[in-house]
Amino acid sequence: MLQRFQLFRRQSALLTVIAGCALFACSPDGRTGDSFTMVAEIVASYPHDTNAFTQGLVMHEGRLFEGTGQYGASTLREVSLETGEIVRSSRLSRAYFGEGITIMGDRVFQLTWRSGIGAVYDLASFEVDSTFRYTGEGWGLTHDSTHLILSDGTATLRFLDPTSFEVMRELEVTGPDGPVHRLNELEYVRGEIWANVWYEDFIVRIDPETGAVAGVIDLSGIYPAQLRDREEVANGIAFDTDNERIYVTGKNWPQLYEIRLVSATD
Repeated sequence: MLQRFQLFRRQSALLTVIAGCALFACSPDGRTGDSFTMVAEIVASYPHDTNAFTQGLVMHEGRLFEGTGQYGASTLREVSLETGEIVRSSRLSRAYFGEGITIMGDRVFQLTWRSGIGAVYDLASFEVDSTFRYTGEGWGLTHDSTHLILSDGTATLRFLDPTSFEVMRELEVTGPDGPVHRLNELEYVRGEIWANVWYEDFIVRIDPETGAVAGVIDLSGIYPAQLRDREEVANGIAFDTDNERIYVTGKNWPQLYEIRLVSATD
């Protein structure tokens, strides 16, 4: 699938103007060039719990939060970036398979896979304040400061009111060959939605207005597939808005990586 994306070039300013040279390898004028495909280059590596089946990753005010899955092992946790140690954790009931997380203000939102129930935690106490319902499966979760954005394993993203949880709009994500299915963990990065794609070692950058794929980030060189189990897929994107740093990891990966993006060689 990545090769098909590499052949696709969308004539849009989104392909050439990306702010933040701390995150991207920029040319002197601050642009990344016209590369549709960018390659993730490791800046730093940090320990990651190999028992963490990562479903959601968030950097909030310099602190790292992670949502993990699997029945009987799902958690919401705060993690030390430097050591990988769990600072605090809240375990989900064995009936729930934890999925994506995001933080808005003083609330943490966490999805579950097939139960159609999400939890809202108080950020300070990690106590569940309330729950909410949604149709279909829950996979990834992020927000654009106005709406929660939910993926469910299809090519469609849903924008939810963060108070009523009403679906405000839906967005179909399309690439060069049509709808992009299996959208997983999400992160909102400088006006774009970034999404892992289940079983693929790349991230798609999505225009939140049109749903068009604006670019692809190749993760294949970060933790090569031949070194891991088939289920240990790339899943986990966290953007540090204060320092413009991007972090990625995967399910049961031994490392969490800070990355920067460089243009792919044609």
